[in-house]
Amino acid sequence: MELRKNRIKQRLRDGKHVIAIENMNDADSVEQFAPNNPHCFWFEGEHFIVNPQNIGDLTRAADLINATSIVRVPRPEYQLIYHAFDLGAQGVAVPHVKSRADAELVVKSSKFSPIGQRGMFTSRQGIGVEDYFRKANDETFILVFIEDLEAIENLDEILEVDNIDVFFVGPGDLSQELGHIGEQNHPEVNKVVQETINRITKKGRVAGTVANIYSYEWAMQTGARFFLSGTLDWIGKGFNEFKELSEKL
Repeated sequence: MELRKNRIKQRLRDGKHVIAIENMNDADSVEQFAPNNPHCFWFEGEHFIVNPQNIGDLTRAADLINATSIVRVPRPEYQLIYHAFDLGAQGVAVPHVKSRADAELVVKSSKFSPIGQRGMFTSRQGIGVEDYFRKANDETFILVFIEDLEAIENLDEILEVDNIDVFFVGPGDLSQELGHIGEQNHPEVNKVVQETINRITKKGRVAGTVANIYSYEWAMQTGARFFLSGTLDWIGKGFNEFKELSEKL
C-alpha cells in the first residue's frame, strides 16, 4: 500500500491556498460534505468535543472522502500531539505556542527520527505501508498558533524552527490581550494580525488566519495562504437569508 498523501501539504508546496473547515465534529457530516471536495477538516480538541474517543472515526471519515484531517490539541504537550497522529490525524494544530522551545517541542512530538522523537506507533495511516516510519514525516502537517503577545515578541525565534508548515495568527485570543475582548475583527486586532502575517511571509514561511463570514474577504488579501472557516457562520447566514425571504411571502 502507498502512504496516503497529505493534500494540504501538497497544495502549499504548489503555492496554493488551503481552506480548513471546522464545526463538523461527527463522521456523518464529514462524509456528507464530500461533494464539496474539501481540502481538509479541522477537528476541534481545544474548545470542543474532539478527544481520543472520537478522533479515529472523524479522521477515518476524512480519509474516505480524500480530505486531510487536522486535530487541534488542547496545548503544546508531547503525548497529546503524537497521540492525535497515532489515532489517524494527518495534521495537528497546536495552540499557544509562545516560544522557540514550544515550537521545537511541537516538531519533536510530530516527527519521527531523525527530525523528532514521535512515539513509535504505526497509526492507521501506516497500516500496510512499507517502511512507514521513514516516509511518514513527509506527510505529517504541523500548524502552530501565534495568538499571544508573548509569541509575537518571540516570533523571529519561533520562525527559525524548521518543519512547521503554517504559522497561524489567531485573532480571537489576540483580541483579548489587546483589550478588545470578543472583537476579533477590531481595527487594532486586524492591524496586529496583518503586521504579524507580514513578518511571517517576509521570512519565507506560510501564514494562516481565520476567514469567517465577516472577515474572509479581508483575510484572503493579507498574504496568508491557510484559512480556517467555521460552517456555523455560513449556515447561519444562509438560514437568515431564507428566513428573511420567507417573511416577505
